[in-house]
Formats: sequence, structure tokens, C-alpha cells
Amino acid sequence: MVERSYKRFSYYLLLLPALVLYLSIILFPIGMSAVLSLTKWKNFQMAGFIGLGNYIKIFADPGFLRALWNNAQIMLISVLGQIPLGVVLAYVLFRKFVRGVKFYEMMIFLPITISSVVVALLWNRIFSPVGVYTYFMKFMTGNPDYILKISENPHFAMVPILFVLLWMHTSLYMVMFLANMQRIPKSSLEAAKLDGAGESVILWNIVLPALSNVIFTSSIFAISGSLKSFDLVFAMTGGGPVDYTNVMSIYLYKHTFTYNNYGYGSAVSLIIVFLSIGLIALGRGLYGRFQKKFD
Repeated sequence: MVERSYKRFSYYLLLLPALVLYLSIILFPIGMSAVLSLTKWKNFQMAGFIGLGNYIKIFADPGFLRALWNNAQIMLISVLGQIPLGVVLAYVLFRKFVRGVKFYEMMIFLPITISSVVVALLWNRIFSPVGVYTYFMKFMTGNPDYILKISENPHFAMVPILFVLLWMHTSLYMVMFLANMQRIPKSSLEAAKLDGAGESVILWNIVLPALSNVIFTSSIFAISGSLKSFDLVFAMTGGGPVDYTNVMSIYLYKHTFTYNNYGYGSAVSLIIVFLSIGLIALGRGLYGRFQKKFD
């Protein structure tokens, strides 16, 4: 009994450094943000305690609701665009439907290796009103006055950003899926072909079940990444024009470091944290049901 208690104490003692590190770099900042979110700041100084006033202002602010909707669009293009496209590209390369597989692997993977700022500058040159796309459309339509004004439309201003995110991050998921496809026994694929199974049947009944765990992991990455989108959006548009392309991280940045409202910014940061936790928990729940259904 004493020996068992000593072993348990030893385990806790070994875990203590990791626990202290976790508390200091994760839970402590969240706790501080929770306290600050209940305060009002003015001229770099705390102006008083206002309770839930910051949260009420946030959800009543159309700017925050637009940023939330833009993050939702990024999440949708990440989960429903990048991951399915990554699976398709990985399957095409895995089954060697094209020649020069290694070349295509390298070219498809290239975008994720480039800095987000460089990518933003590159695509800004393309989507600019005086950029490559505008000149191409002038040539194709024969209209010398054609100007791309998609960024001025509040309903479509996010389209260039969503397209670039799809182009940039699909390659990462493709590599993950391709690496896991290569672990599938070739005998299973050959047996399916001998039984007359088509490629769609092989993909749906053999490949996708084998990828279920990595697809779930990729979905978690996509969800968490969509909520913290900052660098590419900030470099491409800065959240403009007129906050049409604002996302929650830029909204947080502006209110904290531009307007110096640290209490308001802390409230926004907590909302982002709990949204992330809630969406990840929802994803785990759906994945658990999916596993039970097909076990």
C-alpha cells in the first residue's frame, strides 16, 4: 500500500513541471483575460469595472458580427473545400493517374512553403483593379474600361481571400492524406480491382475509412486555423475596405492595439477561445457518432 502511494506520488512529481508550465502559459493568460474583460480602459489606464458590458457591446456591434461571419466562411472553405480537395488530389497521385507524380507533388506542395505575406502580395497583384486579372478580362471581353471591383462588394469581398486560402492550404492536407494512403495494403486494392470495383468504390469503401482518423485531425486543424486567421487577411486587405474582410483576430488587434481598449480586446479573445473549444468539442462528438455508426 505504501509502495503504491509512493509510486503515485512519484508520477505526480514528474508531472509537476509540465503542469506548472501549462498553468503559466495557457491557463494564467486566460484567467487574466477573463479579469480584464470585465473592465473598461481609457488612455492606457483602467477606468473601472463594468461587468459584462464589454460582451454586450461586442455582440451588439455589427462589425464583430461581420468578422464572425467572415471567420465562418473561412471555416467552411477550410473544412468543405481544402480537405475534400486534398483527398481528391492525394488519391489522384496515389493511384498514379498522371505521369510525373513527384513533380506534381512538389508543385502542389509549393504554396504552403511560401510566406503568407509573399502570397498576399502575389495575389494582390492579380486581383488588383489594375492587376493581371483585370488585364486578362479586358483582353477576353474586348472592353478597355473593365475594372475588377469585387473588393468593393460587401457580399463578395471575401472571395479572393477564400480562393487564396484554398490554393495555399490544400497542399498540406494533400501531403497528410497521401502519406496515409501509402500505408494501405496494396493487396486490398488489388483484390477490389479483381472483384470489379471501380475507383469510386475503392475510394469510398477502402481509402476513406482508412483515412477517417487523419481526416478528423485535419478537420480540427482547419477549424482552429480558421478562427485565428490573421496574417494572410491582414497582408491582403488589412480587414478593409470598410471592414468587409475583417476577421475576429483583426477585430481583436484593432480594438486592443489601435484603440487601446484592453478590456474590450480581452473579451473578444475569450470569445474566440471558447468558440474554438466549442467547435472542437462538437467535431469530436460528431466523429464519435460517425465511428459508432460504422463500427
